[in-house]
Amino acid sequence: MTMLSLSDVSRDFITRGKTIQAMAGVSLDVSAGEFLTVVGPSGCGKSTLLNIVCGLLAPNIIRTLMYDPEVILMDEPFGPLDAQTRLLLQDQLLKLWDGARKTIVFITHDLGEAVALADRVVVMTARPGTVRRICPVPLERPRDVFHLHDDERFRQTYDTLWDDLEAEVRRAPA
Repeated sequence: MTMLSLSDVSRDFITRGKTIQAMAGVSLDVSAGEFLTVVGPSGCGKSTLLNIVCGLLAPNIIRTLMYDPEVILMDEPFGPLDAQTRLLLQDQLLKLWDGARKTIVFITHDLGEAVALADRVVVMTARPGTVRRICPVPLERPRDVFHLHDDERFRQTYDTLWDDLEAEVRRAPA
């Protein structure tokens, strides 16, 4: 019985403005009870493979776009990542979105991420959740997630939304 199946999984990273293909077209089945080892030179994608399998990394978003969906739903896709990797993936996502212009509904706890990525940010109230505010983000596209935090409009939008979000977080049951 197959316990784990990967089909044509690829993963790219952007480092210093260059795209590094960590994995390309990996297909692999692992049977229940099988002890599988993965070997290869440094940088070949072994750890990336494990991170994808355990859900810490998503395969390239381009695979989602290949199916040409009308709406892409993303529930905290960068949540478990370290700050540097998160920024790199946010940058990659924005570049892909700039090209495809698909509708994306993106869930995050990270207000900075919300402001950096979105055209509009919805702030929900504490339970029961309702819409407290819908705030447009006054930043032009394309965006540079690496330097947005220095932009006064970013800071003003963040501060406005933080006031609402903080009030709701304090109001929420522990």
